[in-house]
Amino acid sequence: MNGDVLLLVLILIGMIGRSPIITTAACILLVVKLVSLERFLPTIERRGLELGLLFLTMGVLVPFASERISIKDILSVFTTWPGILALTGGAFATFLNGKGLDLLKADPQLIVGLVIGSIFGIVFLKGIPVGPLMAAGITVILLKVFYFIFDRFV
Repeated sequence: MNGDVLLLVLILIGMIGRSPIITTAACILLVVKLVSLERFLPTIERRGLELGLLFLTMGVLVPFASERISIKDILSVFTTWPGILALTGGAFATFLNGKGLDLLKADPQLIVGLVIGSIFGIVFLKGIPVGPLMAAGITVILLKVFYFIFDRFV
């Protein structure tokens, strides 16, 4: 399928699914293609994730910069169950991201499934795409469970 047509389909899916992120991303990429700036696509592919994570991290850190989080709030992370569980969740998430990166290096064609799955999650489950690494990390767990169950029956 032609890349332009696919981007138009993604724009429509984003609009129907009320996902401004998918719609905007597909629109920007379509504009890049239509104004003959395709030479920047590899750079966008290579650095887009880094820029996205940079802005996501900045958004999460704004409460620190605006001083809405106090030292007491920070200390409570180490002394309350929700805080300790948040630390554990953060550590586990970064571990999964590392495993997801390993999976994508070993099997890069899986990115197609991750992207389509992310679009499905955005449109039908009202999810938010925060990155293919976490999706790949969850895929690693699902693959291990799948192989564990079905290797027993073979």
